[in-house]
Order: sequence, then C-alpha cells, then structure tokens
Amino acid sequence: MARVKFGAFLAPHHPIGENPTLQFRRDLDLVEHLDKLGFDEFWCGEHHSTGWEMIASPELFLAAAGERSHRIRLGTGVVSLPYHHPFNVAQRIVQLDHMTGGRVIFGTGPGALPSDAYVLGIDPMVQRDRQDEAVGVIRKLLRGEDRFSHESDWFTLNDAKLQLLPLQEDLPFAVASMVSPSGMTLAGKHGTGVLSIGSMSTAGLQALPTQWGFAEDSAAKHGNSVHRDDWRVVLSWHLAETKQQAQEEAKNGLLRWHNEYTVGTLMRPGAEAYDNADQAIEEMSGGDNAMAIIGTPDELIDTVKKLQALTGGFGTVIGFVNDWANPEATRRSWDMVARYVVPEVNGMLDAYRESQSHVINNREVFDRAGEAVISKIMENEKAVQAMAEEADAKPAIAPHHAPELGKKSSGS
Repeated sequence: MARVKFGAFLAPHHPIGENPTLQFRRDLDLVEHLDKLGFDEFWCGEHHSTGWEMIASPELFLAAAGERSHRIRLGTGVVSLPYHHPFNVAQRIVQLDHMTGGRVIFGTGPGALPSDAYVLGIDPMVQRDRQDEAVGVIRKLLRGEDRFSHESDWFTLNDAKLQLLPLQEDLPFAVASMVSPSGMTLAGKHGTGVLSIGSMSTAGLQALPTQWGFAEDSAAKHGNSVHRDDWRVVLSWHLAETKQQAQEEAKNGLLRWHNEYTVGTLMRPGAEAYDNADQAIEEMSGGDNAMAIIGTPDELIDTVKKLQALTGGFGTVIGFVNDWANPEATRRSWDMVARYVVPEVNGMLDAYRESQSHVINNREVFDRAGEAVISKIMENEKAVQAMAEEADAKPAIAPHHAPELGKKSSGS
C-alpha cells in the first residue's frame, strides 16, 4: 500500500486583533516546524478581504518559507487565476520553483470570496470559465511548447513562450474542489491533481467518492487520466492527550471563528451563531454535522482510515491550520500528528508490534537459551567472581536472567 502523505493548509484564518507583522513571522515559524517534523506538504492561499485572511500572495509567502525549510513541498492553495494575467502567473511559479529547489506544487482556483471579485470588477459568473481558460494556457507555457498566441475577452498573448521553464520536469499541478462538480471536472479535463477543500464536513466527506467520479468521467471524456496519488483531502482537527483537554483548548477559539468569521463576516447561508463555546464544540465536532476532529490522535487515525476505505484511496491528508487553541497547544497538536497519526496510518509500527509479540509468544524458548548461556558462564570461576562483585554493587533493577550467586549452578 502506498504511503499516505500529510500536509498543512494555511488559508489563513487569523482572528483580527494581533500584530500582522508578527503573525506572518509565526506562520513562517510553523512551516519551519512542520518541515522538521517530516510533514510532506505546506499550502497557503490567496485572499484580499475579510480581515481574517491576510496572505495576498502565496508566491511571496512560499518564497520566504522556502528559505526556512529544506524538504517540505510548498503549494499555492490557491492562486485565484481570474485575478491575474496567466503569463505572469506562469513566470512567478517558475521562479518560485527555482528559488525553492524544485519543491513547488501549483494549486489553482477561481477565487473563493465574492468580496475579492467585486473589488477587482470581476463578474462571479465568469470566474470558473476564466480559471478553465487560464489553466489550459498555463499548462502549455509550463510545458515549454512552441510560441503561440491567444486572444481572450480578458487577456491577450502574442507569440508567447517562457524564457525559463520550471526546475521540475513535470511540475505538480492541482485544482481546488469544493462541493460542486466543477473543480473535479476541471481537474479531469486537464489531467491535474485535486485539492478537496469542500471535504471539511460530514456531508462533504460522504460526497467524496461521487466527487472523484466526476474527475474520472471528465478525464475519460478529454483523453486524460487522473491519479488518486495526486488527490489531496483537507480535514480540520485539534489534538491533545485527552478529548476533554482538546475540547477545552479549542472551544473558545472555535466559537469565535464560527460566530465572528463564518456567520458574522461571510454570512454563510444556513450558518447560525452558537450561544456558547460548549455548544460550538458539541455541534461542530460531534454528530452528523461534524466538521472537525477535536480529540485524541486515535480519533484522527480512525477518521483517516475510514476515509481511505470510503473513497477508495487518496494520496495526501491536509490539515487545515486554525487558531482555535493558543499557539503552544496548536503546535503540540501538529507534533502529535507527526508522532502518532502518521506512523499509525502508514503501518510504520506494525513491524515493532510483530517483533514484540514474537518475543512474548516465544518467551520459553528464549528463557531456555538464556539459562544455557548462564550455565556456561558459571563454569568459569573468574566469571563467577566478576558477577559476584557486580552483584555486591546492588543494582536498582536486577538484569533479566541474573544468576543467584549464592547457589551453585547445576553444572558445578
């Protein structure tokens, strides 16, 4: 079975009130920490409004992150293609790939916030079509195809060809997918990977098998293929040693995030404010409408395994970076994912457990071997004397199979 990779997705969703300069630095600290923990991928988004989502250029942020990390792959999650000329986007991604030593994953989307599109004078009804058009053009540019021209109602290219290609021969490409079929359909059309952001709810998770079917159908229609290894599923979590501790750490931040951001700022249809933090925890991390795992590593392990079985398999689990708990507890949560969840999901501890079981089940065999060794040692007077002197030191814990030196061995 292929190893399931793990990553982090930073939108970000930072509550208003902290020094923005320090917040950028703390986000970069997180990337460095995740790199040291062995996480496979880090993603960050592009947003221009709401006050909570402060990264306007994922390329700039990831360039800085690349200087503070060594192996973790860095994904744009995502570049909102209708906001930019495709040629400029392609050039920035190529430059970023070289600056990070070939670690870039190029994630694209149509733009998530209506307030962003409004500021830029873009009709929301054309955003997905423009993303589709831009993806096709950028793919040609990144492959280094012969010069070509392209005339659109929102950009023009004349004899276009990049003067520098990506460091990676086949730079990874992904399309964001929410709840509608459009993201998966676009991924299939162009043969790209998928970043399933709309999976952060029980309903979203249950819909994933159907969603992947849209990608496969679209790929077949356009003569392409999609691969499950390139499918990334985004989940939300906060972990601690006990479920009660995790809930206590996260509940106030979760309440503020839901009431102030989801309900108060985005005014998401159907979302209603909670009366208190306990209600927020109960309804958002339990029951049929759960959108987060707030508990222990075992709960996340169970969720990932069930999700693998439900979907038929995917390549990467991406954790949504949130500010529900304080920075110290949040960092410890990521530590626990690396220490306990990653190895358990990937069977890295199976051989340890088998070895332990083998020793336990064959204890009598090993005891007989040990007794034979001790018996042989006791035939040597100098060895007996040395062991007696060691015994006089009265160790706090007697070694297993240590002989009783006051007794003669059966061979003497």
